Amino acid sequence: MQPWQLWLSNNGCVTTMLSTLFNRSWAKVLIETLTRHGVRHICIAPGSRSTPLTLAASTHHALVCHTHFDERGLGHLALGLAKASRQPVAVIVTSGTAAANLYPAVIEASLTGEKLIMLTADRPPELIDCGANQAIRQPGLFSAFAGRRVDLPRPSADISARWLVCTLDEALSAPEAGAVHINCPFAEPLYGPDAEAPDEWSQALGDWWHSKQPWLAVSRSEGYAEVLNEQADWAQWRERKGVIIAGRIPVEQGARLAAWAERLGWPLIGDVLSQTGQPLPFADLWLAHPDARRLLQQAELVIQFGGSLTGKRLLQWQEQCRPREFWLVDPLPGRLDPAHHRGRRIIAPIGGWLDRHPAISRTPWAEALTDYVAVARRHISLGLADRLGEAQMAHRINELLPEKGGVFIGNSLTVRLVDALAQLPMGYPVYGNRGASGIDGLLSTAAGVARAGNKPLLVLVGDLSTLYDLNALALFRHNAAPVAIVVINNDGGQIFSMLPTPESMRERFYVMPQRIEFRHAAALFGLHYRQPDNMVDLCECINQVWSQAAEGAATLIELKVAPHEGAEVFSQLVAGMAGL
Repeated sequence: MQPWQLWLSNNGCVTTMLSTLFNRSWAKVLIETLTRHGVRHICIAPGSRSTPLTLAASTHHALVCHTHFDERGLGHLALGLAKASRQPVAVIVTSGTAAANLYPAVIEASLTGEKLIMLTADRPPELIDCGANQAIRQPGLFSAFAGRRVDLPRPSADISARWLVCTLDEALSAPEAGAVHINCPFAEPLYGPDAEAPDEWSQALGDWWHSKQPWLAVSRSEGYAEVLNEQADWAQWRERKGVIIAGRIPVEQGARLAAWAERLGWPLIGDVLSQTGQPLPFADLWLAHPDARRLLQQAELVIQFGGSLTGKRLLQWQEQCRPREFWLVDPLPGRLDPAHHRGRRIIAPIGGWLDRHPAISRTPWAEALTDYVAVARRHISLGLADRLGEAQMAHRINELLPEKGGVFIGNSLTVRLVDALAQLPMGYPVYGNRGASGIDGLLSTAAGVARAGNKPLLVLVGDLSTLYDLNALALFRHNAAPVAIVVINNDGGQIFSMLPTPESMRERFYVMPQRIEFRHAAALFGLHYRQPDNMVDLCECINQVWSQAAEGAATLIELKVAPHEGAEVFSQLVAGMAGL
């Protein structure tokens, strides 16, 4: 007797058997379609209603499956995988609040452009709005934050497999950045044996099963857009005085942009996520000097590549600058310019735009800016005592970076200190969640980066960020390459020490010190743990991580620093620079 015949004899219901098998067939076609659009990683949370999708994904030879018990962390894990792999990543969750927990990752992807495909299992229509368990209205759950949305019907043999693949192909080929939400209702039964023989419904797709192409190839006219993005007057503008601002741009474009700006003789002010090597580092300090700002006022054209600027002084200068024209180049849609400059919003890939707008060799017009950089460098060296602190660590981060690896930098005070006090290597992969700039999911995103890159990774996060995503430490128990998680424990959200928050309420309602140590958290999740007490010990700890065996658990390195020192030192450096 065949397994399905034995199962049928035990359950005695042909309709039940056929429903189970068809759920599986429907899910197999869906998952197979994802692989035709570049999906290689799929993140799965436990759940019953998502069983057909989970089983289809787990048995697909082309997919790497990742699991996590926390759906919010799972969404950010997928985000990190997409950041590092530059490929779309799929997520499978069950119905109800499990789906809602993906919201933060969907929002971040909508702002930074990673392609996430959210497969949310759902109850069938007859179980919605009637008091059924774990049933909510899921269609449109992510609102405008999902670039595309597909609300599938309950699986039915009356709907052809060709409709299913065409519908999915059209949505997955859409140019919109961010997440695609595919809501997938399944009626019970969800469990039962797999079909051993191909079913007539799915085999109607014929030799599609043996190809690697989508059923429906959606072609869009990219050439016309590229012609529109070419600036006919570029030959005249490149002869003038210009300034380049580099925001968040792909790692492979950082060195190209830096060389392009150098050839033009234009100063380049690079953000921490610009990958440009920041030719004029410490901008958040030297932009506080009035003479440096006056020099930059001579610029006739400012071109910004990428959005999400970090430094406060750079943001202020970007807002206040009044060149003859302001151009912003980025492949993502939207204005991306909170200062609303008059000028040109050019939606184009940065590399392609540089190809169409060659530089000519010209003498630098703002060489004096290098003098302000030198002053800032000396000012930082004199202002930072030779002890263990978050400002000191940010300034010396280059000594901690793994060779041929990457770094993930958390939000709040951490990223601001690195942006202001460090000069990261040109073309070195730097990752962060600077779209919505939240602290939720930072460790989970870093775990995704580590898994997709399979390279050593340094992770810098604050104590509240770590607490907020503590479950994500479970994702670091097994790594293909060494990972060092540096938790800067300054006892709360010390970014609020730099803001004009009411002093009498600052500790209780803003900073929220927790008076904790992460030693036990590392032990709970089976991670290695170190707590250095000086810079020499910190460097030694980090170097030991990079020299350890490739596979194994991550090392959590806790830096206990004076609560307000980092914010205070930074504020003093900025104030002092203005008077030099």
